[in-house]
Amino acid sequence: MSDLVSFGDLARATYCPRQLYYARRDDDRAPPPAVDEAKELAFQYPELRDASDAKLRDLPVAVAPESYRAALGRLAARDDWDALTDPTRRDTLLTGKDCRGVAHKLLDPSGADDPPVPVLVSPGTPPERGVWEPQTVKAVAAAKALSWEREREIPTALVEYPTHGVVRTVRLTTRKKAVYRTALRTVRGLDGPPPRLRGSDKCDSCDYRSQCGVKTRSLRSLLGL
Repeated sequence: MSDLVSFGDLARATYCPRQLYYARRDDDRAPPPAVDEAKELAFQYPELRDASDAKLRDLPVAVAPESYRAALGRLAARDDWDALTDPTRRDTLLTGKDCRGVAHKLLDPSGADDPPVPVLVSPGTPPERGVWEPQTVKAVAAAKALSWEREREIPTALVEYPTHGVVRTVRLTTRKKAVYRTALRTVRGLDGPPPRLRGSDKCDSCDYRSQCGVKTRSLRSLLGL
């Protein structure tokens, strides 16, 4: 069990292996407080659909109140709305053959032939389409761990962005599983500090950029000002 890789380490390795190296070294891999704040929103959708502007502005909602209520209205049209708002289990530790981590929600459909669906909550902003690659890898890891536990195929997982009222589906395609396996090899092979990223926008928001020594360039410098 000692060689099990955490969902979080897989996501970090996908984003930047060097960032994972520093996080491991500093024992700094706890989720940020924003995750807990966002997670609570994910269990309040029915009430928030009719919440006042004032109430929504007091919550960690990332869009205008009117836009947020409209987003929740679109969510309510999903077939899995009832399961999303009243999941079978929450904060469930999943342990698979290669990885382990927490699914913030676990949806167990009533039909015996329908597979359960793990749900991960993200405090961030969703991309225009789909899911960010580190979160995709994390979702694949959750589905594979659940598959190992239940001894059945789990073809999809969900990623929720509750500060935006958005839920995205991650299907376990061949490409996504290949990216997951690459991340798994990266984490298991991490010994010393990996090479720095060069010219990546990821470095600008990284908490370890001063330790890493990577040089970031401002917009002014890129424009030659």
